[in-house]
Amino acid sequence: MLFFQILLLAGYSYVLVTTSWLTARKQAILQGILLLLSSLYLPLTLAGNAGFISQQTYPALWLFGYLLSAIGLPIFLISTTSPLLQKWFTRTSHSAANDPYFLFAISNAGSLLALISYPVLLEPNLKLSRQTQLWAAAYVVFLVLSLGCMLVLWKSSRAERVETEIVTAPKISLSRRCYWILSAFIPASLLFGVTTYVTTEIAPTPLLWTIPLALYLVTFVLAFAGRNLLPERFATAALSALALLLTLVIASNATEPTTAIVLVHLCFFFVAATICHTKLANDRPPAARLADFYLCVATGGVLGGLFNTLIAPITFSTIIEYPLVIVLACLVAREKSENDSSTDRLFDFIWPVIMCGLTIALVFVVKGSDLSPAVTVAIIFGAPLVIINHRFRTRPVRFALALGAVMLGSVVYAETQNRTLHVERNFFGTLSVKIDPAGATRILYHGNTIHGRQFIDPALQREPLSYFHRDGPLGQIFGAFNANAASPNVAVVGLGTGSMACYSFAGQLWTFYEINPAVVRLAQTPEYFTYLEKCAAAATNIVVGDARLQLQNAPDQHYGLIVLDAFNSDAIPVHLLTQEAIDLYTSKLATGGMLAFHISNRSLRLDGVLADLAKHNGAMSLSFADGEFNPVSGKDPSEWLVMARNSAAFDTLAQNPHWRVVEGRTDSHVWTDDFSNILRVFRWY
Repeated sequence: MLFFQILLLAGYSYVLVTTSWLTARKQAILQGILLLLSSLYLPLTLAGNAGFISQQTYPALWLFGYLLSAIGLPIFLISTTSPLLQKWFTRTSHSAANDPYFLFAISNAGSLLALISYPVLLEPNLKLSRQTQLWAAAYVVFLVLSLGCMLVLWKSSRAERVETEIVTAPKISLSRRCYWILSAFIPASLLFGVTTYVTTEIAPTPLLWTIPLALYLVTFVLAFAGRNLLPERFATAALSALALLLTLVIASNATEPTTAIVLVHLCFFFVAATICHTKLANDRPPAARLADFYLCVATGGVLGGLFNTLIAPITFSTIIEYPLVIVLACLVAREKSENDSSTDRLFDFIWPVIMCGLTIALVFVVKGSDLSPAVTVAIIFGAPLVIINHRFRTRPVRFALALGAVMLGSVVYAETQNRTLHVERNFFGTLSVKIDPAGATRILYHGNTIHGRQFIDPALQREPLSYFHRDGPLGQIFGAFNANAASPNVAVVGLGTGSMACYSFAGQLWTFYEINPAVVRLAQTPEYFTYLEKCAAAATNIVVGDARLQLQNAPDQHYGLIVLDAFNSDAIPVHLLTQEAIDLYTSKLATGGMLAFHISNRSLRLDGVLADLAKHNGAMSLSFADGEFNPVSGKDPSEWLVMARNSAAFDTLAQNPHWRVVEGRTDSHVWTDDFSNILRVFRWY
């Protein structure tokens, strides 16, 4: 997203320069030359190997350079289309030529249509190679239509006129430009913030990111089409109410009920973006200053993207940027009173400090009580939020800062739930190591999802916990494998805390594949986890990188067991569950070897997907959904599936009544690198 925003900024800058210094006909000639040069990129292919992203020091910058070299020029040219065609439109004799901003609404409506049509129409029905061909054909159509617009402009009697309106039009003040930038910055930053927060902290669900982006485009369409869906008074009241509710959700770190909480985040984002984009549309300048306006809008969007994707991950160890911009949105949503006294302005800052202190005090008041979690949250955060709602709603600065103060005070509450030993953030997300409230285990979190735990007691540190407990499905998988190993070599995709090393034996060779270098570092830090140090009886090797790429380097028929335990927060990378991935795993399995998949998931049912793949490959599959939760023994519920052909270890598991046969469908379209039907396997409740 940031990549496209930066190219959009570059494109709008180009439009400002060319329309300021060239006549419309000369602009058309220059644009035609660039369009012809961009055609050299056709057919468009993403050559190269993006899998090495995990080995880069700055993955985000490396990815930007990679995309720039692959599709930079065509995307740059497309980004110039909307403002440039609007500018050319003003050179025609059309009745709406003096106010062309409605074309911006049409442009965003087209983007919205493309966003929706891709997962619904294109991806299910076309392979990637055919999509590439279609993109190339569509780009040719774009070139032809652009040349047609140039021809119309060339014939226009007004085309030869130099843009003298820029000289005669009123100058735009710096404060007004900053206002445009800020009004564009807030929705852009909220877009990144709500997407990251919702998809990692609440519901790590594939395709969920499309909903905030669709809402973002809808607000642009409504604002610049003049559709006042939310009257100003209603919008500001709704924003205040949603901000209070959202503060409660974020401060209490609530994740359930998932659907309701996600809706709160999305509703706040939609209302805030609508207010900001409506302010932009209402303050649009005359057509002569159109390029200046769009350049400021693009600048705000880029700054929002840069803040969330580059600056925040380096500056903050957690997703703090999202609450910060929520506070900023509340600050600018309403006009401030011009009759404030100096005392009023002073208390705009004093009262938030008091609210922060009140929140922290309430945390210690209820600490150690027998109150239920819901009552505890209601007491700690309910009291300050009620005060804010009844006393501060008419004062935007005091209201916004007080909400931020409550969220700041909630950090103390979070520490009373799980004491944090370490937290860090990188390209792959936020990792934290915490101690549970009972002080018995250290826990590794990715976002809000547990990725492993270990007892603090040195006498118990050789016991695998969480989803890897000896009494759970994985313990039975290794029991069957160690008794009937087709090969002593084991591959594990996803390191976590290194818990699985507890199942290793002397004489075996274990290889862990992990894409996130930070996970490797934490698993090898004895102050946090000691599985690799104390439990690895076999020779172990850790390979950093994408497993699908790195496994290609392993010898064929090398492993007796391959365990897939790769998660990004709670989401399993889909490219590890496709036909091409299964072909790779199978080629690396010794005769009689077995594949094991950890498919515990809040959002997707994946047993049917893997059963279909097994059927397609002439294999059988068994699954075990273990719902037992035992905090004393450190066991978490988990679901596992095994897949094999002619495997003694598989046959041993088949005799266990806990394991059920999962029959694949011969008429099913198995998941491939071209298409994975995520919607079919959603848990819709």
